[in-house]
Amino acid sequence: MKAMFRSSNRLTCFVGGVWGTVLVMLALLILGLLSGFVESPFGTAALPPQPAQVSVPLETPAPIVVAARLAEAASPTPTHVVPTLVFTPTPTPLPLPTQPKQGFSIVETPHYPPTPSPTFIPTVVPFMEGPITIGKSVEQREIQVYRFGTGASKRLIIAGVHGGYEWNTVALADALIEHLTANPQIVPPHVTLYVLRVLNPDGYARSFGYEGRANANNVDINRNFPVDWAESWAPQGCWSHLPITSGPHPISEPETAALIGFVVQKRIQAMISYHSAALGIFAGGVPPAPQSASLAKALAEVSTYPHPPINTGCDATGQMADWASSLGIASVDVELHTHYATDFQENLRVLDAFFAWEYFQGSK
Repeated sequence: MKAMFRSSNRLTCFVGGVWGTVLVMLALLILGLLSGFVESPFGTAALPPQPAQVSVPLETPAPIVVAARLAEAASPTPTHVVPTLVFTPTPTPLPLPTQPKQGFSIVETPHYPPTPSPTFIPTVVPFMEGPITIGKSVEQREIQVYRFGTGASKRLIIAGVHGGYEWNTVALADALIEHLTANPQIVPPHVTLYVLRVLNPDGYARSFGYEGRANANNVDINRNFPVDWAESWAPQGCWSHLPITSGPHPISEPETAALIGFVVQKRIQAMISYHSAALGIFAGGVPPAPQSASLAKALAEVSTYPHPPINTGCDATGQMADWASSLGIASVDVELHTHYATDFQENLRVLDAFFAWEYFQGSK
């Protein structure tokens, strides 16, 4: 019995010694793997990499150190998460190349030169202009004016209202245009003068006799204006050599409309309408308007035309001078002495007086 007990103790010591040796070897193996110095029999990927803190030098560890290492390996190593600072650099824009490199397609931002400020060059208005077409007659002949000067005071001379029957008024207008062209200095700086050489070109082209008085519609243009217009009138004291009308209504004729449009557009301030023959200077308006009476008086003072004019008793309706006076325009009819002379020298004095005339409120 004692022998058996001793045998059992020996066996126990042997087994204990073996297992102790095994445990030591296992501990050394584990420490080697944890330190990265001993290769795993299962390959390098069998165990995950371990923190560097647990590595030990390849010395034979003391039992206490081995136990401590085993305890440390058995305890989970606390993980400290250190925040990572991410720096994002601010991008610096690259300048666009002035010329694209060969082999690259670069869309460049266009650089336009600065737009210069517009330079306004004042338009130089010529002293003389014409002929200027302001309309057309019934038979499509042009109605034309000539301009002299650039002043603010707009004035107008009209001839050929009764066409070829009063052809000498057209001849006077042509002579005045020629004189003004050759002598521009006679036009005052404050005046712009327009000369309309023939208002009734169809009558002027038709005849220099009675047949030339009316327009192509057999209308007396000087009875077609929209003041005191009448479809008919008493013949006593009026021109009655041939039948003639005042038109179906005021401004029915293209010649009338052309003149009215021009006068209104240009803001004419004073007008002379030439006729023939022999009756003198008529001031527009019924009764005569103050500004028209003032102009008639100024022209009579430098001429031999009768003023007040000779009164034949004619009932004058739809007259141009009366229409213009109703708009505040100083307007007169001047009748030449005959049907064949222009009275040129006398009308040069009339022209000078026309340039010099100014109307002042209250003057007579």
